[in-house]
Amino acid sequence: MLTFDDVQAAADRIAGAAHRTPVLTSRTLNERVGAEVFLKAENFQRIGAFKFRGAFNAVSRLTEEERARGVAAFSSGNHAQAVALAARLAGTRAVILMPADAPPTKVAATRGYGAEVIHFDRYTEDRAALAAKLSEDRGLTLIPPYDHYDVMAGQGTVALELIEEVGPLGALLVPVGGGGLMAGCATAATVLSPGIRMIGVEPAAGDDHARSLAAGHRIEIAVPRTIADGQAVSMPGELTFVVNQRLVEEFALVSDDEIRAAMAFAFERLKVVLEPSGASALAALLAGRVEGLPERVGVVLSGGNVGLERFLELLGEGQAGY
Repeated sequence: MLTFDDVQAAADRIAGAAHRTPVLTSRTLNERVGAEVFLKAENFQRIGAFKFRGAFNAVSRLTEEERARGVAAFSSGNHAQAVALAARLAGTRAVILMPADAPPTKVAATRGYGAEVIHFDRYTEDRAALAAKLSEDRGLTLIPPYDHYDVMAGQGTVALELIEEVGPLGALLVPVGGGGLMAGCATAATVLSPGIRMIGVEPAAGDDHARSLAAGHRIEIAVPRTIADGQAVSMPGELTFVVNQRLVEEFALVSDDEIRAAMAFAFERLKVVLEPSGASALAALLAGRVEGLPERVGVVLSGGNVGLERFLELLGEGQAGY
């Protein structure tokens, strides 16, 4: 089981390598939602997303023999970049499986960090099975995007830093894909801020966590088609679900248009750029998807990896107004 000590150890391990990201506030946002909101801006993390924390923690735990052989990963983009950079810093090689429709900016960045990229079809192929075979064939150590205790512990440093800086919170909203960020954050936050409401946020088209929590076991759905590519996951992770089932109170759902509106709000009011997945927790807050907000609320802005062309395209679609 993942523990608070694991998260604290990860914080010590990544210190000096990962950025301690800023916490943003907005009077306009506070007035709109009726609470004091603290935004943990992981779009300012290395590689532009929280994923670097978990990837670096996991790579730093490799043995010398494992580093000599190299690592493998599968990802729609942010974990890919994170593992690629962590591997480069550790002096080892990385081979990354990425969906054929992954954002070009994320593919280019992953290759830019020195990784070999292999594409697959996310809608017809099993990425975990492909990665397992690749790792076996090439003798690589697989670092999954979320279902790995070292990865989860690294991601938990997001909540650790946030609560250390701003104090106890009544609720924390966290974007959820495979559940690693939430599992790590919940493990840290429930110790540092007893009684906190842990609220996961996922796209309405990909409500596997909400269904799984209600059912009491993991539910698999079709790979969701959503602008939030980082959250296009069909089932909660096996390890992450055990943690989240115990610690997470609820999962809120947001539409693609609500995510677009949050991206627009962040750009115009906060002066920050968020990718769709990075804006989903903020979207839940702005769209009123969480009832009975406490006085002090934390929100994880999980990433900002979106190219200019795609950013403009997204905000030009649907109803981006907020």
